[in-house]
Amino acid sequence: MVKEVCWGMIGCGNVTELKSAPALNKVPGSRLVAVMRRDRDKARDYAQRHGVERYYDDAAALINDGEVNAVYIATPPDTHARYAIQAMRAGKPVYVEKPMARTYAECLEMIRVSEETGMPLYVAYYRRTLPAFNKVKELLANGSIGTPLTVHLTLHLPKGVRDQYKEQQSWHVNPEIAGAGHFYDLASHQFDYLDYLAGPVTFAAGFASNIAGYYAAEDTVTASFGLANGMAGSGSWCFVTDPGNFRDTIEITGTRGKITLPTFAKGDLQLTTGNGTIELCFQNPENIQFHLITQVVNALVGRGECVSTGVSAARTNKVLETIVTNYYSHENNNRR
Repeated sequence: MVKEVCWGMIGCGNVTELKSAPALNKVPGSRLVAVMRRDRDKARDYAQRHGVERYYDDAAALINDGEVNAVYIATPPDTHARYAIQAMRAGKPVYVEKPMARTYAECLEMIRVSEETGMPLYVAYYRRTLPAFNKVKELLANGSIGTPLTVHLTLHLPKGVRDQYKEQQSWHVNPEIAGAGHFYDLASHQFDYLDYLAGPVTFAAGFASNIAGYYAAEDTVTASFGLANGMAGSGSWCFVTDPGNFRDTIEITGTRGKITLPTFAKGDLQLTTGNGTIELCFQNPENIQFHLITQVVNALVGRGECVSTGVSAARTNKVLETIVTNYYSHENNNRR
């Protein structure tokens, strides 16, 4: 336990510019004191723009910085396990971006080292702390739609401009780096939220395919699953649709109504019952990870607990891996 959390941040990509890093300085008892990026000039630029004292181009140097007593890992998933394990073995708690790692096996190794060293391990599934998503949890708990029966996830996104050209493609569609494709990056938020809302997934099966052929990863996925509270679930994901076919919904149906809300797009929560439909509007913090980072800091200084841990996040990796198994087993067989 520490009096003040002095963060060292590994990775200075887009996710840190507004979503996360500024919150490290806004939460009481928390400061961002060092950053690391492999490109030293870019690390310097980031540090200067964000008023950070020190910058590095080597992760080990940041981890071993004497003032750093907690490490935030904001790199692509292929380095999450390595950096997290290094930090925990150096006696420093870890907050890591999602998905937790490329594979469920890497997640389990991270948890093992956390338990071995006694170092806390948290994962950036911040929807567990956002107002609209917590309102859904409240509505289910107070019986607003009766007994929850089903949940359906739909995420249909148009193909990205960069996705169409191999020389411009981001790491998100490189399974060697990301673990899979956009499904891991985006559906991970949805399945983690359902874990928080209704308990762990108790059964999952799916089918993944690559239809458009722009990249090596899957681009279209369907799944069915069951949740600990008894709800039956299904989902449909496609990342190569026409812009006119965009869809982003979570729909929960109960015996006396339904709840609908988007996962990513701006939109209101809709509650439909026998009395009609009402819309509930919520405001997110400027830095969308603020509430979760507040929980992490409070846990590290002994003021509370955090709702998103390595243990809960690993369950999501297991579900994602199960759903896309058919695609990657087939791909691996083709490479032999």
